[in-house]
Amino acid sequence: MKIGVAHKLFLVILTAAGLAVVSSALIMQWSLSRGFLKFINAMEKTGISRLAAELEKNYGTEQSWEFLHRDPARWRQLVAASLLEAPPPPSEEKMPDVSPPELFDGDKPRPLPPHMARHFNQRLFLLDAGRRPLVDHGKVSVDNVVTPLLSHGKVVGYLGLLPRTNIADAPHQRFLREQKSTFALVAGVVVLLSALLSLLLAKRLVRPLGELAEATHQLAAGSFTVRVPVTSHDELGQLASDFNSLALALEKSELTRRQWVADISHELRTPIAILRGEIEALQDGIRQPNHETINSLHDEVQRLGRLVDDLYQLSLSDVGALTYRKCELDLAEVLAEIIAVYRLEFLSKEILLEASLPEKGIVTVFGDKERLHQLFSNLLDNALKYTDAGGELQIGMQASADVVAIDFRDSAPGVLPSELERLFERLYRVESSRNRSTGGAGLGLAICRNIVEAHGGNITVNASPLGGLWIRIELPGVTP
Repeated sequence: MKIGVAHKLFLVILTAAGLAVVSSALIMQWSLSRGFLKFINAMEKTGISRLAAELEKNYGTEQSWEFLHRDPARWRQLVAASLLEAPPPPSEEKMPDVSPPELFDGDKPRPLPPHMARHFNQRLFLLDAGRRPLVDHGKVSVDNVVTPLLSHGKVVGYLGLLPRTNIADAPHQRFLREQKSTFALVAGVVVLLSALLSLLLAKRLVRPLGELAEATHQLAAGSFTVRVPVTSHDELGQLASDFNSLALALEKSELTRRQWVADISHELRTPIAILRGEIEALQDGIRQPNHETINSLHDEVQRLGRLVDDLYQLSLSDVGALTYRKCELDLAEVLAEIIAVYRLEFLSKEILLEASLPEKGIVTVFGDKERLHQLFSNLLDNALKYTDAGGELQIGMQASADVVAIDFRDSAPGVLPSELERLFERLYRVESSRNRSTGGAGLGLAICRNIVEAHGGNITVNASPLGGLWIRIELPGVTP
């Protein structure tokens, strides 16, 4: 039989509560018996004090203990007088002239009540000054506590009482039984209340876990829109919140994956369709295999190859397998080399290219020269493709104590503010028609972001004062 978490939690809480209650009840019963026994012994010591005073008084009159041997009943009279509480002092108007009826029956002493005789008188012992027994109803040990008896400042004997080791009186036993029964009843009621509260608490604690388990099953089945309510601020509430964050991340990841597959399919479909159309035209004899046709096929193959290379580079960067061979290098020199390569292309498109770079040897970074070449090449290539003829591109570099900032500002056309953050998304292009004649596959800026992050830097895009885009790259510098 499978036991659920709620039942396990209920049994654990109930067992802990039951053990605590039973242990407390047993300890209280033991403490009651022990404390009650101490209380009875303490009460009997009061009688010892009264008896000691009477013995000292009688010894002072007789000047010896011989009266106990001559009249053994004298001992019982003294014990009986010490056990009975002294009556309240009589008023002056009524002075009794008789002895208390409890002590005497005519001229003879009244016998002690059975429980007193059995549990008090039989445990009394009297020793003389040499600690020899005068009255001894039991085995006297040297460790027993005794009360010295004095006469004219001199010790004439010792009075002691063997302490109780158990409670044998019926009234006392009945009292203890009633108290223990009360403890047992209280313990039972507490256990029942603990069971009820444990059941309610177990269900309350397990309910969020059940909701999480059900939501997890749905999430594992592919339903990424499932969410669980957050009803508390404890660990379970944090777990529910983390689950919702996980579900949201998986939902976004699934949407991104579907969009990624759709975009790649679209990007691959176009050159493949063109190639298929060209080849079918050649097969049908519509077009002749001349130089123009061969060049068209070659262009489409090159475009397809660049797309595949970009996808490969991006995938390597995502999984961290892109190779980086870093060393200290002059960043201004690296950027100047790339600008020199693209300057003629900008000139041919009548785009003014202005670069304001520090002198060589001033700006030093720890990076991979080839990847930085790829980074700057992608940015210059984008500016060349998207900047209108007759525009301009301004490139600047500033170095502070520990950060190097590179700015690329180009002229119109610009990008809507709502689309700026999406420029780094894969396969995203601003053109709604996805016209391939003006742009690439939309992977360049995504690759740039990965290269910058691999160098521990940051890349951002904003509107340029010239009317186009302002791309800023910040890389950690090397302190000389």
